[in-house]
Amino acid sequence: MKQVDGKKNKVYGQNLCYLAKLFLDHKTLYYDVDLFLFYILCECDDRGCHMVGYFSKEKHSEESYNLACILTLPPYQRKGYGKFLIAFSYELSKKEGKVGTPERPLSDLGLLSYRGYWTRVLLDILKKHKSNISIKETSTSMMRQMKRNLKRSGKRVQSVKRSEVGSEDEALKKRSGKREKC
Repeated sequence: MKQVDGKKNKVYGQNLCYLAKLFLDHKTLYYDVDLFLFYILCECDDRGCHMVGYFSKEKHSEESYNLACILTLPPYQRKGYGKFLIAFSYELSKKEGKVGTPERPLSDLGLLSYRGYWTRVLLDILKKHKSNISIKETSTSMMRQMKRNLKRSGKRVQSVKRSEVGSEDEALKKRSGKREKC
């Protein structure tokens, strides 16, 4: 893994963005790379090192984004590299003492990658638990961990009461009532 500062290596950063534009329809930023860091993943073999993919992130994100753009080149897709890049972005956030999230909206491929990543994370948690665990226990455990991470990063934690959210039944009744009125 190689870190490249977009301000110090402007042309290299722009070229990475142009490369991503070939494969990502929604990719728009390719000229103003000064505010970004690029993390390039390479695979090395007897012929040398070859770029597999990369992700970029803002140096100072007010929204706590830990990933702006991610690309795994087509010959290397479906080999776990995308999930590795996502995991690496979260590890960087942990090291920085921040809670991170990718920029929104996610592309279709980005959404698939993140679903795959979080499915794997949850399955690993369940595998390590060894005994029976309920969804509520898993959720409670994850919420506690998220709150600890938020407090550590200095973010404000606000609890939401169930009564403020409402139940699924109430939401369905409201939706079906609206449909009947139309």
